[in-house]
Amino acid sequence: MEHVLEAEELGKRYAGRWALRDCTVRLPAGRVAALVGPNGAGKSTLLHLAVGLLRPDAGEVRVFGAAPYENTTVLADIGFVAQDTPVYRDFTADELVRMGGKVNRRWDAALAKARLAQLGIPPRKPVGRLSGGQRAQVALALALAKRPRLLLLDEPVASLDPLARREFLQSLMGSVAETGTTVLLSSHILADLERSCDFLVVLQAGTVHLSGMVDDIVAGHRQLVGPRHHGEPIDGVGAVVRARHTDRQSTLLVRTDGSVRDPSWTVHELTLEDLILAYLADHDAQANHEAWGVPA
Repeated sequence: MEHVLEAEELGKRYAGRWALRDCTVRLPAGRVAALVGPNGAGKSTLLHLAVGLLRPDAGEVRVFGAAPYENTTVLADIGFVAQDTPVYRDFTADELVRMGGKVNRRWDAALAKARLAQLGIPPRKPVGRLSGGQRAQVALALALAKRPRLLLLDEPVASLDPLARREFLQSLMGSVAETGTTVLLSSHILADLERSCDFLVVLQAGTVHLSGMVDDIVAGHRQLVGPRHHGEPIDGVGAVVRARHTDRQSTLLVRTDGSVRDPSWTVHELTLEDLILAYLADHDAQANHEAWGVPA
C-alpha cells in the first residue's frame, strides 16, 4: 500500500513543552482523512511539519517519501489551506489566480477560474470584502489549482455558518472525486467528517490514539451494557476503552477481537461520533486527574 504521509515517533517542542510527541501515523494514498482532536492536541503542528513550515525536534515526517523541510521540491505536490484561510485581502480573486501562475510550476488557472465562477465569487472584488465562506472557497480553489497530490486543510470550516460549511465540503468532495487527491482534513465538526471522510486519525495530547479506515474502526468497537464489571475478561473483547458504572450495571465501550456472545451483555453498535468522543473524553478525564494528583 502506498503511503502519502508517514510520521515516525514525530515530536515538536515549544519552550520545553511537547506539542507533538511519539506521533506515528501513515496516511494511505487516495483517502479523505479526518484529523480529530481538541484544541492543543497538536493538529496544526502536525500539518505544519508536513508542509515544511516547522522542523521536528524528534522523529521524522515524510511526504511522498521525502522530508518536506529538507527536500522542498515535494512542496509542489502539496496544497495547504491554513486555519485562518490566509489570502492577500487587498487582492481580488482574479489577481490571486494570476499570481498563483507565477509562483507555481504546475498551475491550472482555468480550474481555479471555473470553480470560482461556479460558486459566484466576484472576480474583481478584494477578497477582504468577501464573506468568510467566500474567502474559504477562494483559498480552496487556489490550493486545488496547484493540482496537488496531497491536500492538507487545517480547520478550514471552523468559522463558517452551516450553509457555507456544507458548500465548502461539497466543493471539496467534488474535486477529490475528479482528481483522486489525498486529503487530510482537520476539524472539530464531527458530523461533517462522518459524511465526508473514510480514514480517521485521533490526536490527543500530541499523540495518535486511533488511526485507520473508518469502516474498520467502527466495526471493531461496540458498546456493551450488562452486569457490574470488575475487570474480569469478556470473550470477544480486546480492550475496554471507556467504562461507566452504577451499583448493579456497567456500560462499556470496547474494542472487539471477535464476537461478543455472552448473553449477559447487550451489544450495541456505535456511530463514528460516539466513538471519537469516547476516546477523547477518556483521555481528558485521565489527564485532569493526573494534573490534580488524584486517582482516576
